[in-house]
Amino acid sequence: MTRAVLHDYFRSSASYRVRIALNLKGISYESHAIDLRTDEQKSADYRRLNPQGFVPMLEMNGERLTQSLAIFDYLDSQVPEPPFVPHDPAGRAHVLALALTVACDIHPLNNLRVLRYLKNQLGQPQDAIDDWYRHWCSEGLAALEGLAALQAGKYLYGDTLSMADICLVPQLYNARRLDTPLDAFPTLTRVDAALTQLPAFAAAHPDRQESQ
Repeated sequence: MTRAVLHDYFRSSASYRVRIALNLKGISYESHAIDLRTDEQKSADYRRLNPQGFVPMLEMNGERLTQSLAIFDYLDSQVPEPPFVPHDPAGRAHVLALALTVACDIHPLNNLRVLRYLKNQLGQPQDAIDDWYRHWCSEGLAALEGLAALQAGKYLYGDTLSMADICLVPQLYNARRLDTPLDAFPTLTRVDAALTQLPAFAAAHPDRQESQ
């Protein structure tokens, strides 16, 4: 297995997910920072590598991999332990539903490019943009809390780590940055507290990333 290169931005929640995943799999990687604040992801050089112009992108084994959940699936195929989804069909469907609630329902509405559009193209004031973020984040987390509480244990799926946990921690990190109230989500905050103590999660934290 060749050394991986992760193109990421330290505060990108999708990039944060992939850093956690690589750490859990024990895969060493070189970090290549793409600064979203200066639109580096839109540069011609980066778009030649990744036409979508998003982060993260993982270069590994001669492949250029995009979209965090697709990267999880690839990593599972290369390093089966620990698995990111359960082997039984019902458990797999439940974990995927939890992960997709974050990746498809919460995150896209609060992505930096959406918030910038609200400000730069629609002329919305910052207070209104922050309210937008908190509204959609809270609505999504409420759904996630209800789904997770059905089978949560130490983690979101019983006592077994899964891709749902990998998606949870970056989302709550960003929620706190934007002062989103989290008191109504006891399952999520309890699991998050346990996860952030794990070395693989702690090492992936945005504050631990150098020179970004």
